[in-house]
Amino acid sequence: MSRLSQLHGTAFVSGASKGLGLAFARMLLGEGVRVWGSSRDPSRLADLSAGHPGTFFPVRLDLADREGAVRAFGEATAAAGGSLDLFVNNAGYGIFGDFAACESSVWRAQVDGMLGTVLELSHAAFRSMRGRNRGCLVHVSSLAAEFPLPFMSGYNVAKAGLSALSESLMFESRGSGITVIDFRPGDYQTDFNRSMQTDLSSESARHAMAALEATFASSPAPERAACDLRRALLANRSGVVRSGSIFQARVAPLLARLCPAWLMHWGTARYFGL
Repeated sequence: MSRLSQLHGTAFVSGASKGLGLAFARMLLGEGVRVWGSSRDPSRLADLSAGHPGTFFPVRLDLADREGAVRAFGEATAAAGGSLDLFVNNAGYGIFGDFAACESSVWRAQVDGMLGTVLELSHAAFRSMRGRNRGCLVHVSSLAAEFPLPFMSGYNVAKAGLSALSESLMFESRGSGITVIDFRPGDYQTDFNRSMQTDLSSESARHAMAALEATFASSPAPERAACDLRRALLANRSGVVRSGSIFQARVAPLLARLCPAWLMHWGTARYFGL
């Protein structure tokens, strides 16, 4: 039994079929943790199920269906024995487009799912952990909470809200056996950008997307994020964890503390060709 599985014998990972969620699930399974992993399409979890019989359990969960998502999480919690040691909220999606040009319903749906539904799931997980006075809640936010991305308004709002929720729960869990991790990844080599809904009708949007594509191409593999999360879980304390390239996870936050806001805004606009 690994030290990590001693701390967290059971875990729920949302969005486990690809990208960071898949890397997180594989890391936890490799540590001997029993994992309930979710996807909108459970058939995408077939490889994990086949490779880890008896320790990986697929769950259908769609953030757009709030009641169904809460019900699915409750069923997974019951199957785990009535409580889960670790909840990794990772599921989400990107929308890239001009804020004014897109219908407001597009942004509202994204925020409702990625923040509203997640708040419900976190509430259920946190309440269960409170009952046992132990557990770990991981919110996979984004460095976009600190450095908002142009043409991704809904995503920025949802991730910033998620980081604020994490900080609130860090205060509320002080002195208890519960830890809360605000995990903020930067860009990684996943299919996030390829599966993103995009509207490139304006020249500014095309310039910004080209800059994003260039960054994605030189980004680290998802396994680095899994290593960073593993290290944070073993530390067994609440806090913010930044993960990604050295520039995104280390240099940029340092510059943000040292430089005036107008200079950071100017640099961001220049980078994205705006």
